[in-house]
Amino acid sequence: MAAAVNFPCRIPRQAISLKGVARLAFGSTPSKGSCQLMPSNVKMEREAACLRKQVNNKSLNKRWVSMVVSAAGDFDFKLGSSPSNMIKQFYACINDKKLKELDGYVSEDCHFEDCSFLQPMQGKKEVMHFFRQLTAGMGQNVKFVIEHVCEDDEMTAGVNWHLEWKTIQIPFTRGCSFYECSHKDDRLIIKKALVVIESPIKPGGIVLTLLKNVTAIFDDFPKAAEWLLKSPHVIMQFCSKIYSRLLAPFVNPLLAGYIRAWNLAARLFAFALNIVLHFLTKYFG
Repeated sequence: MAAAVNFPCRIPRQAISLKGVARLAFGSTPSKGSCQLMPSNVKMEREAACLRKQVNNKSLNKRWVSMVVSAAGDFDFKLGSSPSNMIKQFYACINDKKLKELDGYVSEDCHFEDCSFLQPMQGKKEVMHFFRQLTAGMGQNVKFVIEHVCEDDEMTAGVNWHLEWKTIQIPFTRGCSFYECSHKDDRLIIKKALVVIESPIKPGGIVLTLLKNVTAIFDDFPKAAEWLLKSPHVIMQFCSKIYSRLLAPFVNPLLAGYIRAWNLAARLFAFALNIVLHFLTKYFG
């Protein structure tokens, strides 16, 4: 405050800081009142008003903005890419189907776990095979849209996203992905990933009831519960064997016929829609 009084209506370039100017520009400086400072209150108010006027000067703000942007650019250049920037570039490669660039973001020993699959993908070969299938299935108009990206530290990041077709959100395509990164040749690559996708089935309160019953069974049979929780793959393999031997011969043909029926219905609908559009454009311009 004494510095502001000694140099009226002028900003000392070397002594003043952005934080101090911001405090003077957007509000009066908080201070404790005393008997010695009371006679100079008017003078201090004039000095603060003068400083606020100069801070609001457009040319001064432009100089400060350019200085801050330049410093931020140098700072980012020195530190390199952050996990959030790397994740954004990663999804941009998926949307643009740049598989060669996408390959550079995946480590050789990458562990990629998608909760929609029974087994996680291990190694770059399996992970890149998954992304080739994913980009092929997305077509030309489906894109990943990132909603938020969060960083836990310099090596981990989380992102929630959804899919859009021509800027229209596709239902039941929201998801969250969590990435653990590592360094390779002064850049960040994905070492481990976990993907959780929204389920189209919305059981609601049934899940809470089921959870209550399952936990009650676990409490009644703790040894069996401990064995089941430590080796869930055994139960899954047992159920898959039962399905393949007993139910698959009956269920698979029904599912195949159901899929064929929907494909036929979709083609008929598209054919009818094309006829209607052709008729409208021909007779109504």
